[in-house]
Amino acid sequence: MKPFWKIFLVIFVLAGGGFYWWTKQTGGKPGETAAVGATKSDNKSDGKAAGKRGSGPISVTAVKAERAAMPVIIDAVGSVESEHSVAVRPQVNGVLDAVLFKEGDRVKQGQALFRLDARPMQAAVDQAKAALARDQAQYVQAQAQEARLRPLMEKDYVTRQEYDVAATQAKALESTVNANKAALEQAQLQMSYAHMAAPISGRTGSLSVRSGNLVTGGTGGAPLVVINSTQPILVSLSVPQRYLDEVRKYWGTADLRVEISPNAGSPAVASGQLVFIDNAVNSTTGTITLKARVKNEKEELWPGQFIAARIILRVEKDAIVLPEAAVLPGQSGTFVYVAREGRAKVQAVTVDRQVGERMVITSGLNGDEEVLINVPPSVTDGSQIVVGGAGDKAGDGKAGKKGGGKGDKAKSAPDKGEVAKESKS
Repeated sequence: MKPFWKIFLVIFVLAGGGFYWWTKQTGGKPGETAAVGATKSDNKSDGKAAGKRGSGPISVTAVKAERAAMPVIIDAVGSVESEHSVAVRPQVNGVLDAVLFKEGDRVKQGQALFRLDARPMQAAVDQAKAALARDQAQYVQAQAQEARLRPLMEKDYVTRQEYDVAATQAKALESTVNANKAALEQAQLQMSYAHMAAPISGRTGSLSVRSGNLVTGGTGGAPLVVINSTQPILVSLSVPQRYLDEVRKYWGTADLRVEISPNAGSPAVASGQLVFIDNAVNSTTGTITLKARVKNEKEELWPGQFIAARIILRVEKDAIVLPEAAVLPGQSGTFVYVAREGRAKVQAVTVDRQVGERMVITSGLNGDEEVLINVPPSVTDGSQIVVGGAGDKAGDGKAGKKGGGKGDKAKSAPDKGEVAKESKS
């Protein structure tokens, strides 16, 4: 083959390939490329216009900083403890004959709880009574003998020695009678221990011994049952030592009280009065122990329960208060956005404490400002805002500016599938 034909064949192949590529890109229709370019250009301009339409004033919500009476509080954790707890133990040995209550019952002082087999103790009482009766009879006879010998001794009908023997015997029998009386009282006391009553009013715990078992008197074994008084009840609190001066300052005032909740943040279920401040700070934890007495009439609190407490020292009558949603954290501290002349202005504030969902402000506000709450992310210092107006919602400006152009592109620019379809038709 001649070089001329080789060159011609290469040019022909290249031309055919270029034509094939061009038809794929334009669908084979003249002027298609220009139309596509024009469409893209129009989409860019539409996107810019949409962005400008979305960059108007931002719609926000605002509230007035109010002045209200707010408590000065100390939050603490603690535990509930019984004001009086008694472990009931047998004082004599014996067989437990009966249990006269149910576990967990509330009992009153003097109520019968246990009964032991009293027959051995009854026998000891009867024996003591018999010994007393015997010695009393002998004592009466000795007294009569001493009374008969006295006048005879005075007239020298009997010797002084005979009279002294009779008098001594009478005195000895008198002492024996007194001893027998004490023995009888002791036997009766031991018998009374067979019936065990509640020493205090309270709620019983679990039984450690059931009826029919032999129990031993004394403190060596486990108690039969433990009774805890629950009305009233004590709440023990651990408070950081930095609050000690404030607690002592308001001690005994009418406003000082303690509110108790089962968990932090939950509503208070009981309230009480502070009755105890420990005489020393715990050097290990740096806390001071306080105790509050609660009436606990409905037994909302239970011994051993962990609780959250709020010590209300006093009530600040004219505090500046904001919702929690209005206060924002920053690198230099907390701040708020204040609405001024249609713009959002940053205002640094100092938060003293939080009570529920409200924040107490000590500096930065006068109490009559209009403060933004639930501030949109698009709001910055100096942003144009509309308080409760018809402006753009939070983030709409950015979305309109950023997403408008892309949305128009998606509607105007044909995809590859549509181009292929048109080429087939």
